[in-house]
Amino acid sequence: MTSSKLYIGNLPFSTTAQELQDLFSQAGGVAAVDLIFDKFTGRSRGFAFVEMAGGEDAQKAIERFHGYDLGGRKITVNEARPREERPRGNFGGGGGEDRRGFGGERRGGFGGRRDRDRDRGYRG
Repeated sequence: MTSSKLYIGNLPFSTTAQELQDLFSQAGGVAAVDLIFDKFTGRSRGFAFVEMAGGEDAQKAIERFHGYDLGGRKITVNEARPREERPRGNFGGGGGEDRRGFGGERRGGFGGRRDRDRDRGYRG
């Protein structure tokens, strides 16, 4: 194992960075704890990254704490993977495809005179 950065998942929302620091220091030196928060609500998102001082300490932490009961939840501990590049969301208006694969703008609204006349029983 070369990386010493760990992904910690399924955390109770009340977990603090200090609690993680204290817990993971039982397996070795902890270089950093990064508890992830929602940028809109400020609430914990239920996962964190813990950087251990070395690869051996990280491996010990995985073996010791994967499946560990923390606050009534069994936490997930594994080696953190590099973040994948994702395309930016299209927040502009207009003609992009939606998730069903339909493209272009869709405009609702009322029909023209022909639709109105047809509903009233006129022919022509």
